[in-house]
Amino acid sequence: MRQLKEEYREKTGEELAAISAKVALDAKAEDLVVLDVRGIASFTDYFIIMSGRSSRHVQGLAEAIESELRSKRVSSKHSEGLGEGQWVLLDFGDLVAHIFYSEKRSFYDLEGLWHDVPRLEVEELIRGLE
Repeated sequence: MRQLKEEYREKTGEELAAISAKVALDAKAEDLVVLDVRGIASFTDYFIIMSGRSSRHVQGLAEAIESELRSKRVSSKHSEGLGEGQWVLLDFGDLVAHIFYSEKRSFYDLEGLWHDVPRLEVEELIRGLE
């Protein structure tokens, strides 16, 4: 049986977070945070939270992340908010991406709700991809 290329193998939540963070930063996401919720949340292992400067920027960030992960044969199990571009949620199973219009992010304060979980160093996470 022919083996799949490495980039198409099963990705861990941390790898999905790293790929998403790199794509988001390349697309000029603001205030990017990765939270490790393993053992605390039953529905995912990692949150990636970021802001966009406009609703169109939020939509573009979501589309860029979805496109990159889809190219690695990872598709979202669920998504919400893409049409409005105020708060887009992308559920990839082990990773949930929250992409906010900057004014909405402070209102919902997800980082405040999850203040006691570890934050991953984004640059270190991305370096792990190399």
